Amino acid sequence: MTIFSKIIAGEIPAYKIAENDKFLAFLDIFPLQYGHTLVVPKIEVDRIFDVPDEYLAELLVFAKPIAKAIEKAYPCNRVNMVTVGLEVPHAHVHLIPINHTSDMDFAAPKLTLSADELKQVQQKIVDRL
Repeated sequence: MTIFSKIIAGEIPAYKIAENDKFLAFLDIFPLQYGHTLVVPKIEVDRIFDVPDEYLAELLVFAKPIAKAIEKAYPCNRVNMVTVGLEVPHAHVHLIPINHTSDMDFAAPKLTLSADELKQVQQKIVDRL
């Protein structure tokens, strides 16, 4: 069972942004930027293009209002969607507010946020959904 499956099952706490029967969106606790959010299908599949078609189609529709809320919470040029998938063997996408391509550099140092700061980021996004 992956760490994301444990988060979905409620075994590990997360800073949830949105949820439905197929997806969960929650803050990345090692974000590249304020507002960096993960969108995860509730089925455990390693690679994004192995996810069933109906999930892939619905992923963008689920992620869209979240991306818009992130953009309102953290004004930026755009919210980009990135699929890396190497760090956890559970398909997921990153929603990252960016102003420059360097804002998505996964090799760059991550932000270190306290639990209180993560709660503030979470609330700022949820309030704009």
